[in-house]
Amino acid sequence: MRVLAAMSGGVDSAVAAARAVEAGHDVTGVHLALSKNPQTYRTGARGCCTIEDSRDARRAADVIGIPFYVWDMAERFHEDVVEDFYSEYAAGRTPNPCLRCNEKIKFAAVLDRAMALGFDAVATGHYARKGDDGLLRRAVDPGKDQSYVLGVLTPAQLAHSMFPLGDTPKDQVRVEAETRGLAVARKPDSHDICFIADGDTAGFLKNKLGSATGDIVDQATGEVLGSHDGSHQFTVGQRHGLGLKRPAADGKPRYVLSITPVDNRVEVGPREALRVDRIRTGAPVWLASVRTGSFEAEVQLRAHGEVYPATVTVEDGGLTALLHKPAFGVAAGQALVVYDPDAAEGDAVLASGTIDASSSSEAASETQPLEAARV
Repeated sequence: MRVLAAMSGGVDSAVAAARAVEAGHDVTGVHLALSKNPQTYRTGARGCCTIEDSRDARRAADVIGIPFYVWDMAERFHEDVVEDFYSEYAAGRTPNPCLRCNEKIKFAAVLDRAMALGFDAVATGHYARKGDDGLLRRAVDPGKDQSYVLGVLTPAQLAHSMFPLGDTPKDQVRVEAETRGLAVARKPDSHDICFIADGDTAGFLKNKLGSATGDIVDQATGEVLGSHDGSHQFTVGQRHGLGLKRPAADGKPRYVLSITPVDNRVEVGPREALRVDRIRTGAPVWLASVRTGSFEAEVQLRAHGEVYPATVTVEDGGLTALLHKPAFGVAAGQALVVYDPDAAEGDAVLASGTIDASSSSEAASETQPLEAARV
């Protein structure tokens, strides 16, 4: 097959490209330029949007012996990922930019262009597997599994995707990279959000969305406990950075429980108020056969997060997951990914949906969106 290998400049994508060649495919490497001004995104070895990364990808392609190109995706990336990030926070939601990048860039814009140029598939360094039935499954290395962030793929996109590293632990990938003479063998993994240069998410949002003074309120009593300069700088489940001068009566920390952008209001309370067991999503993306009614499954609510047994019901155009044990901190805007734990070849991704709201079946109040995170 003709395979386009997406090469970020890191060790994973380099080894994935080398394995595709070794498997007998006709491979071409491509690096995605995601910023017209790379210095405004993260620099050094921690990101995936830097000039250094482009150079590392090119050197790896030379060692592997494949053609290499750089594709300018800066405008599309800014519109579909960065602007979406701004708008979601402005709406009081907590987006996952890695999911959005996979959905809109790596397996949409790139795959579409690759298919138009006559390629049969796109290979990436994601840690996930495809079974003999073509379904997406967890990687053998649970600490690196990325099936969650790939849960946004459609069956058509998955059919033209390759994940050569899914059956290998990360430490073995690094050893293999050294054996192959790839200079990126010991390059650190990327962390945080690649397009925020200094890692200061709150500052990044403030620069774009501005400041507006609002109240921080005790949700239970309505008492004003403090003020802030923009509700978009918070995420539900957040504990740090609230700037409250007076502790709770019981001395326990307070957490963000809800964010209301319309009146710029942030409500806080105890951790127990973050407890939820019912989660609703918008329209799901089905990676396997579309299901109806209710069925038993496992759900994951954040990348590398805990897995929850649940009863999932398809209703009102979305999914409702009733967790068999409660979760704490589940943010609107994040993804709920549904797995079949009984699949013959290992956990298979059935569907994903963007979380709209969550609630506790024990609470008398209406829904409250959550997810533990720190801005």
